[in-house]
Amino acid sequence: MSSYNLERVKELKRSYSSRKVIIEDRIDDFKRFLERDDEDVFAELCFCICTPQSRARACDRAINGMKGIGTLYGGTEDDIRSELGGVRFGGNKARYIFTAREQFSSGGRIRIKKKLTGHLDAEGLRDWLAKNVKGLGYKESSHFLRNVGLGLDLAILDRHILKNLELAGVIETMPAYMSRKKYLEIERKMRAYAEEIGIPMGHLDLLLWSQETGEVFR
Repeated sequence: MSSYNLERVKELKRSYSSRKVIIEDRIDDFKRFLERDDEDVFAELCFCICTPQSRARACDRAINGMKGIGTLYGGTEDDIRSELGGVRFGGNKARYIFTAREQFSSGGRIRIKKKLTGHLDAEGLRDWLAKNVKGLGYKESSHFLRNVGLGLDLAILDRHILKNLELAGVIETMPAYMSRKKYLEIERKMRAYAEEIGIPMGHLDLLLWSQETGEVFR
């Protein structure tokens, strides 16, 4: 552990001790997510499509609003765009959501769960999502899979997490560009760090995120 910031480790362990119960409750929510219907799972995908460079709470409000009025499941691309006022790059993200709805629909119904519960492991499924679903890179694919209980050991390397990994001495600097190779390299380092300090990977992500935002969300 000599290469890590030991004061940061102590701080994390203190913070984890105080937030462990709520983090465990949220992890349990993720594990049960696929008990919900296809529409809810698709809505979670759309939430993760919206999150890049946008506040998670704003994305959550937009998605819930569209669920409530039916736009998410039946609206046009323009309808979706009009409901993404608090989400950055709403035009692009509306197009991604509309395209994803077509991609995961069959016979007039959304059928996303069947495509997620085949024979691929979490990393294989992440590869597939990042390559095939517009608007999803490795971060967003990891985020979605974690939130639906299929990728609890995957890293969600957003700027909050990367900044904290740099402060902890896990990485030297935040990368200016995140290739697949770089993403997997940092993920391996984060996983090794989580194991060494005794905080499960999925818990560590929520802990670091909550330290930045003040809440354990998703």
